[in-house]
Amino acid sequence: MTVAPKQPDPVSEEDSVHTPNNANNIHDGAAIKKQPSRKKWFIIGAVVFLIVLVLSLTLGLYYGLKKGKSSDDDKEEPAKKREGPSVDLGYSRYQGNVLESNIHEYLGIRYAKAPTGDLRWKAPEEPGSTSGTLKAQEYAPYCPGVNDGLSSRIDEDCLFANIWTPANATSDSKLPVMVFFQSGGYIRNASPYVNGTQLVSASNNNIIFVNFNYRVGMFGFLASKEVKEDGDLNAGLLDQRFLLKWIQKHIEEFGGDPEHVILHGESAGAGSVALQLVAYGGKDDGLFAGAIAESTFMPGLPSPDDLQYQYDRVVNATDCADADDTLKCLRGIKSADLQSHNAKAPFDGRTYRSYFYWAPTTDGDMFPDLPSKLYEKGEFVRVPLLSGSCTNEGSNYAVNAGSSDQFIRYMQNEYPYLTTDDTKTILDLYPQEPKIAKHDTWFPSASRAYGEATFICPTNNILNAFAEHADPKTIWSYRYNVAIEEFTNDGYGVPHVSNAPAVFGPDMTAAKAGPSYRTYNAPMIPIVQNYWISFARSFDPNTHRDDDAPRWENWGDDQRRLVFELNNNTMESVDKGQRERCEAWLDMSGSTKQ
Repeated sequence: MTVAPKQPDPVSEEDSVHTPNNANNIHDGAAIKKQPSRKKWFIIGAVVFLIVLVLSLTLGLYYGLKKGKSSDDDKEEPAKKREGPSVDLGYSRYQGNVLESNIHEYLGIRYAKAPTGDLRWKAPEEPGSTSGTLKAQEYAPYCPGVNDGLSSRIDEDCLFANIWTPANATSDSKLPVMVFFQSGGYIRNASPYVNGTQLVSASNNNIIFVNFNYRVGMFGFLASKEVKEDGDLNAGLLDQRFLLKWIQKHIEEFGGDPEHVILHGESAGAGSVALQLVAYGGKDDGLFAGAIAESTFMPGLPSPDDLQYQYDRVVNATDCADADDTLKCLRGIKSADLQSHNAKAPFDGRTYRSYFYWAPTTDGDMFPDLPSKLYEKGEFVRVPLLSGSCTNEGSNYAVNAGSSDQFIRYMQNEYPYLTTDDTKTILDLYPQEPKIAKHDTWFPSASRAYGEATFICPTNNILNAFAEHADPKTIWSYRYNVAIEEFTNDGYGVPHVSNAPAVFGPDMTAAKAGPSYRTYNAPMIPIVQNYWISFARSFDPNTHRDDDAPRWENWGDDQRRLVFELNNNTMESVDKGQRERCEAWLDMSGSTKQ
């Protein structure tokens, strides 16, 4: 999931090409006489030619710089590049880039075989061997999400990783490795171009940063009895786990320490981190040693039986309805044809198209129970954890409800298994609040309810499970409350993943919050970055924190968390009201399927 509401993008919304000042003068001059002389025609023609040439070159430069970008993934190159060293991974040799910041960059490294054809809806497999040296100097295609069109940048063959490492790192360096799980609500790869350059540089070249693509939407999370019998459920999460195993095998070649891997995600990426912690009942395969989860997105995870209707809808919308083996038939459809059915739709029995129609499933294998139940029972990998939320997590997703009925219908559309008793409880927990500018009367209640149900309370409840079953001295939480004028003026407060530019730098992500971090919010960057880097290096955000940053207390029984505010970073305890609401959501987890 990305940071909404949408704000003007500083790259794509620049003025395009201005006509040179003398262009209009030429036109006016040509109109003075009806029959200008041959000499004048020659002069006019020459000037027009020069103008056309300048315009062509300018447009070519402008669109050349823009090529390959979209409103969702605009990014600025952090530094000029030149051809870099190569690394031998056994199955392939890759040559990366050298950045001016003294960082080596490897883009588009294949970590698994193309998940196409017979490998659709199956666990990833080892990549095949190649000869020669492959260029790892440009981003590879990312995975198709809902309503995406396939192109040179979006392709079903998408299981690639990107790595940023200090130029002086060797196989003996044993540097901490941050593995970033990108966002997108499990319906798309929303941040395939998140760039680790600034984090590596801010760490004084003491970390390695990795990001990667994983299958999403229909290709990553189609669930049914057919997929369970002749495929693999939760393919997108299996991609993530396969990447972590790939890191164990190969990260030393880049200077990383396979025993010092930190999972790092935001939104659905943070939700993925939370799910990997409880995968296979909390089985510890030694794939990671710490975890950072920002704005953890936890939708419902119904069973494959519950989701059979999604599979049936796809089958009935294709030519596979009469096939003896419908799954085999679906695997034979061209990517582009199948992608047309990778779309949002209402949950079964609902009429409203859910934001997050495709999601992981409680499959009985990777997840023997609902995630909330696994956490309650202590069935998770015990590692140091840093996790928190933004103050107004639900504001950019909530319906602009004008009545309590509309508010409740919205919650039922997103959580279709809520009972009548559940909806009564929700209304008791979230009565009508004071009106917010530019929104209808019940929007504040809908925003708070969805934000707490989907992001904040899953985060707090996971932290409580860690405090009970793990070492409470290794758990930290935060509430991000740094205002961005464009959002607050429109009544959205501090919305979902507003902290991303503070973590990565304003030019390293597609976040629309970025511009404020080039100006008035810029002081937050070193504070946030150094906490995150410190945790990555030492499993404690305090060890290498910024000189102006306060000591970060542990979560504990008092539910202590650091409140990030411009020029006012302080500790607080979660208030009684939010504690009670989060306990209620935990009690309703059987209905929300969380």
